[in-house]
Amino acid sequence: MEPDKKKELLIKTEPETDPRFGCIPEMRKLPEYLKFGVVNIDKPPGPSSHQVSSYVKEILHLNKTGHAGTLDPRVTGCLPVELENSVKTVRTLLSYGKEYVCVMKLQSTAAKKRVKKLLKYFCGEIYQKPPLKSAVKRQLRTRNIYYIKFLEKDENYVLFRVGCAAGTYIRKLCHDVGLILGTGANMQELRRTKAGPFDESSLVTLHDLKDAYIFYEEDGDEKYLRKLIHPVEFGVRHLKKIWVNDSTISALCHGANLYAPGVVKLQTGIERDDLIAIFSLKDELVALGRTLNNSDAIYDSQKGAVVELNRVIMDKDVYPRVWKKKEN
Repeated sequence: MEPDKKKELLIKTEPETDPRFGCIPEMRKLPEYLKFGVVNIDKPPGPSSHQVSSYVKEILHLNKTGHAGTLDPRVTGCLPVELENSVKTVRTLLSYGKEYVCVMKLQSTAAKKRVKKLLKYFCGEIYQKPPLKSAVKRQLRTRNIYYIKFLEKDENYVLFRVGCAAGTYIRKLCHDVGLILGTGANMQELRRTKAGPFDESSLVTLHDLKDAYIFYEEDGDEKYLRKLIHPVEFGVRHLKKIWVNDSTISALCHGANLYAPGVVKLQTGIERDDLIAIFSLKDELVALGRTLNNSDAIYDSQKGAVVELNRVIMDKDVYPRVWKKKEN
């Protein structure tokens, strides 16, 4: 995937946070931890992504789950599943880059050297029309291939790793590679190895998740569930961030835009109209929003709105209300 640039912090003020309200995400009580959690399921071949998400809901006895990035039934690997309130962050992962390992089968022989050279040709911006069996309109569009790494070739089978923009069809990529090679090619096997900030290092099987829940249900042992499930904050690590003071949080949770006086610190590199994550000083995810200016302008601002709210994640009653409703 496209590498993240290191971001520095711009600190406007240094207020303290009241320990009576909110808490560090990892310290939430388990019901809240699940309500604001994300689990990176190792999707098995067979069930659809929707079915896997439904299995997670049943295992954890939740009301709602959602998954980030649909995988075909035969495809395996990283399937981040958002739990309860975390479902509000699904779109932030849908638009982020993915990585896959693919086995491509050539219909006739081709030299290893030629295959390696041709794969590099597909790096950068490419044109794609979604395959016949797809959930989107079949029209020509551009997609970015960040890298393709040839891994090995065994007879007519080619193994490669590809990092690409969201919405790239690897099945169609294999078909196009075969056309240019003149051999014909099709996707034989596919495994997703990265989706946003999630990779194979945090994968969880459905069996392990079920076992962890049984340990909690029968013995009250939370450690296994906490080990397998990430706080929702982990799932937005790829977004740029702004931190706000305690007195601003309640207004945000009631849908108000973020104004300059509430900003405590922010990351560099923010541009106008970026989707950003708004955090408390305890590193709790409060909301998502679109910036109305860049980092420098937000840092220099003393008044006026700086972020237009998109989605509120935190519950309304976590921090006390210090703002007054306008009288009609």
